[in-house]
This record gives sequence, structure tokens and C-alpha cells, in this order.
Amino acid sequence: MTGQRHRGDRPWLVHAPFAVILLLLAVAVVRAVQYHWREGAALVGVALFVAGALRAVLPEERAGLLAIRGKIVDIVTYGALCAAVLFISLTIVGGPFDAPS
Repeated sequence: MTGQRHRGDRPWLVHAPFAVILLLLAVAVVRAVQYHWREGAALVGVALFVAGALRAVLPEERAGLLAIRGKIVDIVTYGALCAAVLFISLTIVGGPFDAPS
């Protein structure tokens, strides 16, 4: 039965998880543009975490654009990128983007 459409199906709904990630990234960009670059970068990390969590819990046919490779590879990749972005955003101090004292 996979691949068959049923009456009342909403094919656009498969893109809702990706839309959630895009919304989080848009908020991150807004925060970064407002000179809160650390918050923006942390929100990028949160978006990657949410992407990995959604990829883990959603079935393959509902993952939409979050599915890039195999499920395990996607989850590990999202997790590793989340950890890297959060580590960098939370540990870098000083520099041209630091808040004035």
C-alpha cells in the first residue's frame, strides 16, 4: 500500500517538518541580524536538533525534505552538526561580534 494515495490525503503535509526547521532558521537569522549573533547561532543548533529529532520519529514517507540519506546517517549528521554549532556559539568570546561592555 505504500506509494498509493488515499482520498483526503494532504501531500503538502509531508513538507511541514521542513517548514518548521525553516521557521526556526528564519528566527535565527533575525536574531543574528539584530546583533545577537550568539543567540542566532544557538538557534541554528536548536533547529539542527529539532531536525534530527523529527527525522528520528517520523516515518520515511513523512520525513519529506529532512530525509537526505539513510535514517541513521541523517540523525547522526544532524546531531553532530547541532553539537558543533552549539559548542562554537556557546564558547567563543570576544571578537567583532561580541556585545559591547
